[in-house]
Amino acid sequence: MTVLHVDMDAFFASVEQRDHPEWRGKPIIVGAGPHERGVVSTCSYEARRYGVHSAMPSRTAYALCPNGIFVPPRMHAYQEVSDIAFEVFSHYSPFVEGVSVDEAFLDVTGTVHLFGDMRTLAERLRAEIKEKCGVTCSVGLAPNRLLAKIASEQNKPDGLFIMPFEPDAIRAFLAPQPVKILWGVGKKTADVLAHYGYRTCADLQNADPRFLERILGSAAAESIRNHAFGIDNSPFPSEEAEEKSVSREHTFDEDESDRETVRQTLLRLVEEVGRRFRREERWARTGKLKLRDAAFNTITRQARFELPARDDITFRHLMLDLFDKEWPPGRRRLVRLVGFGVTDITDSPEDPQPSLFGPSPLAEQMKKRERLSAALDALAQRRPR
Repeated sequence: MTVLHVDMDAFFASVEQRDHPEWRGKPIIVGAGPHERGVVSTCSYEARRYGVHSAMPSRTAYALCPNGIFVPPRMHAYQEVSDIAFEVFSHYSPFVEGVSVDEAFLDVTGTVHLFGDMRTLAERLRAEIKEKCGVTCSVGLAPNRLLAKIASEQNKPDGLFIMPFEPDAIRAFLAPQPVKILWGVGKKTADVLAHYGYRTCADLQNADPRFLERILGSAAAESIRNHAFGIDNSPFPSEEAEEKSVSREHTFDEDESDRETVRQTLLRLVEEVGRRFRREERWARTGKLKLRDAAFNTITRQARFELPARDDITFRHLMLDLFDKEWPPGRRRLVRLVGFGVTDITDSPEDPQPSLFGPSPLAEQMKKRERLSAALDALAQRRPR
């Protein structure tokens, strides 16, 4: 398999600099205002030089970078550029797995030959993104998703890196890398591993599997040790699988303990899922919430909608209900990854309680919500960039 990972560079901030040429080369911080209670969504590379990073409180960002330009998010603009980018991705593979609005995996196993070689394919994709979106992206190529993700981080921003494909070469490449480069190793897990002397992938490659199980648990130990060798057996979604569900995930740069930050991230994911879902005439019967902690323990919760749904309001209500039950206010927890998706898809709405007087009140309410979501989608498409 040949997997290509695309990561749009400082995406929100890059779109702002594209639309405001006078901001190019300056520290742009997208998120809450400098004196508001809120967090940084993303920031330009100029701001990162001051120590600013995503999920940081905006007041802290201001203290680090008082000359930064603080910009409220314009999700409609970012979504518009994302839609163009995903259209570009489809030119290089029929198998595109969107991770978020600015990140995707492509299975290019069957299309590399159309472009000559991997490097040519990747360079053409990067050039087309720059031409049609006006922003840059970083690309990694590898034999699986884990390694492709790691590869795309090697030459950021606006870079390309091709990972070794031979097992011995992969092991040698990963050996000196810090353990935190691996999926499933957040700050908490990295601290536990460091306590026992495991700081690099080589340390994990040479570790006693039984001892790792004792300190991490069997599931996390097996997964993390496999990752240290570059082994990732997670399947790539096929076109058929893509039809059965629509989902989005977000991995935090560091383990996140702020409940409101996680909640707002999930609300953004719901909006992304809704817009992508409504590209086709379909309804979902079930919504799913995913939370993954630093130890690679994954919690999945799901519930059925009262009626098949395709609007943001219904999706949002179900997600918030699941989230509040799993993480009630006042409870402490750390999460590394969050996700939301809809599944159990049907091609028509249903009203289980028809009457002589027409559709039920619930069905009428759903139709109004659908019209509102469709109107907002259309408005976002018409707004100038």
